[in-house]
Amino acid sequence: MRAVDRENRPRFSWFRRFVLGAAGLTLMALLAIAAWLEPDPRQYGTHQQLGLPACTIDVLYGIRCPSCGMTTSWAWMMDGRPAKSWQANAGGALLALVSLLAAPWLLASAAAGRWIGGPLNEWFVVFVSLAIVTVTLVEWSWRVWS
Repeated sequence: MRAVDRENRPRFSWFRRFVLGAAGLTLMALLAIAAWLEPDPRQYGTHQQLGLPACTIDVLYGIRCPSCGMTTSWAWMMDGRPAKSWQANAGGALLALVSLLAAPWLLASAAAGRWIGGPLNEWFVVFVSLAIVTVTLVEWSWRVWS
């Protein structure tokens, strides 16, 4: 699409701009909280610094659930330690990276009233989402059975 065509596209409605801005701000807030947290050396349990309880599955059955280590993973990623992030929870590391890219893009698109760089293809979103879920479940299965 030529630059002139981009400028002539209709702008987002106020509601869509609000939703995009809220999504971007939510991701930014989650990333800021992760940056504030101290990653737990056990590679899980960092969420307890927020006053949340220990993982129920870990307490009841002695095994980590698929999301165990996600908060720790985000905290390591925001600390600039992607290898540690991946060790804590690979799916969480991928989710943190996607959030680091998506947050500013959503905010900029909301402010501009148009998709910056164009909208995402829905199949790309489905692929990335399924990849994160698959990595999370495969890693969890590996943890449980090894």
